[in-house]
Amino acid sequence: MWIVRLALRRPYTFVVLAMVILLIGVLTIRQMATDIYPAIDIPVVATIWTYTGLSPQEMEGRITTQFERAVTTTVRCIEHIESQSLAGIAVVKVYLQPGSSVIGGVTEVAAAAQPLLQSLPPGATAPGILQYSASDTAILQLAISSPTLAEQQIYDVATNFLRPRLATVRGAQLPLPLGGKQRQIVVDLDPQKLFAWKLSPSDVSAAIARQNLIAPAGTVKIGLQEYAIRVNASPDVVAGFNDLPVRTVGTTTVYLKDIAYVRDGFAPQTNVVVIDSNKGALLPVAGHMGRARSTSWRKRVRHCPPSRQRYRPTFMSRRCSINRCSCAPPCRVWYARR
Repeated sequence: MWIVRLALRRPYTFVVLAMVILLIGVLTIRQMATDIYPAIDIPVVATIWTYTGLSPQEMEGRITTQFERAVTTTVRCIEHIESQSLAGIAVVKVYLQPGSSVIGGVTEVAAAAQPLLQSLPPGATAPGILQYSASDTAILQLAISSPTLAEQQIYDVATNFLRPRLATVRGAQLPLPLGGKQRQIVVDLDPQKLFAWKLSPSDVSAAIARQNLIAPAGTVKIGLQEYAIRVNASPDVVAGFNDLPVRTVGTTTVYLKDIAYVRDGFAPQTNVVVIDSNKGALLPVAGHMGRARSTSWRKRVRHCPPSRQRYRPTFMSRRCSINRCSCAPPCRVWYARR
């Protein structure tokens, strides 16, 4: 009862105290982090191996199993290991003990993967090592489409122009776009012509590798001037590959255009994104380790300055959508013309 008597004797003191508590509460609410999911601190290191052409059984026996044995030898504080082997891809997740250092786990996993490359199938490359978190979820999705551009051009725009701009947002984690076609220089071989000239696909591959080189030539000094030398070691355009010689039979030179055709193509497409009856690409934007808040991300990404006008393709539209956030207002659609 003493506090009631004190409040009756000094009412102004308690009024000021209540106003201070109210002010502190308002400031705390304004600065409080708001997110869809809480920050889940589970130390997990994910490793992704790729080897095109291997079946899931071969990926498991030749890569996944060997890597798991190497990890259990060199990595400390392992709780358990999960792995999944697919066609040409192997994903290995190393779960560490609670409280373990994820940075140290990433370093130890990378150190275990490098010596293993010598015993893997020829041509195997180093794996991609990621700091996995259960709170890494796609907060935004950018839908890119165009009624005039090809799918590989849309994929190039999303990869080479939008991703570098969005990478400046704090805490951004940007995977590769979904949909679209990944641009590649494709060599279409004619089996009948190869058989007629007694050639094999490996001969064509070796001929292209020998004549598509990166050869720095340096400079030459003539008199008082010094000139940079450029070596014609690689074709400047795609059509130039068709004029590469493959083999000389007697007095006849077999060129690449005689047995194949080189074109600006794309890799085999595994997913398709359709936006307003137009094929496009979908660029997910995820937050890293729970530091990306959905409310602030919406403002940061939407107000991210676009690329320069001269880099924008013709009739390219970009649509922003918020994932699992019903309170978000409708986002804009940007149209750019050159």
